[in-house]
Amino acid sequence: MFSFTLTLDPKARTPMYEQLYRAVAGAIRDGGLQNGEKLPSKRELCARLGVSRATAEAAYELLLAEGYVISRPRSGYYVSDYIALPGETPVPRSSCARPEPIPAQLFSTSAVDVSAFPYASWAKLYKEVVYNSPELLQRGDPQGEAGLRNALAVLLSEYRGVRCSADQVVVGSGMETLMGQLITLLGTKAVYAMEDPGYPAVERSLLARGQTVRYVPMDEAGMDADALAASGATVAYLTPSHQFPMGVTMPASRRSRLLHWAVAGGGWIIEDDYDSEFRYGGRPISSMQGMDRHGRVIYAGTFSRSLAPAIRLAYMVLPEALLPRWQALYGGQQPTVSRYEQTVMARFLDGGFYARYLRRVGNLYAARRAALLEALGRIDGLTVTGADGGIHFLLTLPRLSERELLDRAAAAGLPLRGLSAYCHAISPRPSTLVVGYGGLPTEQIPDTVRRLAEAWA
Repeated sequence: MFSFTLTLDPKARTPMYEQLYRAVAGAIRDGGLQNGEKLPSKRELCARLGVSRATAEAAYELLLAEGYVISRPRSGYYVSDYIALPGETPVPRSSCARPEPIPAQLFSTSAVDVSAFPYASWAKLYKEVVYNSPELLQRGDPQGEAGLRNALAVLLSEYRGVRCSADQVVVGSGMETLMGQLITLLGTKAVYAMEDPGYPAVERSLLARGQTVRYVPMDEAGMDADALAASGATVAYLTPSHQFPMGVTMPASRRSRLLHWAVAGGGWIIEDDYDSEFRYGGRPISSMQGMDRHGRVIYAGTFSRSLAPAIRLAYMVLPEALLPRWQALYGGQQPTVSRYEQTVMARFLDGGFYARYLRRVGNLYAARRAALLEALGRIDGLTVTGADGGIHFLLTLPRLSERELLDRAAAAGLPLRGLSAYCHAISPRPSTLVVGYGGLPTEQIPDTVRRLAEAWA
């Protein structure tokens, strides 16, 4: 029987939450904790071990994300059905299950944890579709498979408060494809307002097609409404759920003002809901599209952040007024996403696989975020903002300039990006970096942050 009276060392390089995680995971692997055995509550664990609630929560969330334990509502945590292999030693699963990433991916804002990808479920569905649906070899609907558009309409209604029918959903091979369609759809004379600082990929798409771009500054609530009105823009591109890169969640009052701008001037809002699936500071505000009663918001999303970048499947919800023009321009073309992949995704959504996967990977990212924030909190003078959602945040260390932070981190083999890389007409917040953690393995956090601390000392 495993004893929860173990001693944790607060002075060790390994954080206490990870010491606890490794001890419990090891006990499960070597049989000290049996399948179905109930674990102490977080409150009881804090009392027994003298640790903070944050330490207990981080350890349990990591155990949950790694599949060592399960959570039963109003009951607590229990050991999952883990079968030890012959001769297996109590090494945490995370230390051997995923390969070493290249250093450039450690803090990349576009990286995700592909070890969490539901390989078995996806492969099973794909095999079923390929063997049982020969009709998918024929020409498909350029707007997207009806089954997938129906599944997306249900998903977006339930989770994001989007008001739409399946007829309004358009499926495309990534946001670049959909943005190209929107640029043509809204006309070459459109003037686009971009958040400053903002998402560079969309800006590149606009400039590559010769569109006029206006950079509108951000404040603590999102895009500045007065500056937008003065910019002369006719289309505003926004990331209101978790603004990139500032991490701001736009409050309802600001959303209302921007919607009023669109209605009063006949403008359009492109709402990119790129990482709304991950939220740690409470329930996210529903989509702007759900607040829109005048058909001025084009809602867009993708699976590249929640599942994997290689899944080039994005979608947008067009206002009904734009549908006839879209059909006239693109209704005769071939779909840009394989019919097989669309059908697999539809079954993945309808079968509840996606919802279960989001719960699992959400727990994984929550535990990783907690571990990273705990480790960074030991660096004197360092502050973190924008960490309530998504898989990136801002890090500020005033005693060094942004250039010094970047150069010293790079010399330690840890490339990062400064906030200035995303700014145009404004001066960036000094001494601030943009830190992604989707591709940072949790077990590498202590050593990685130690190297940063030494580089910045």
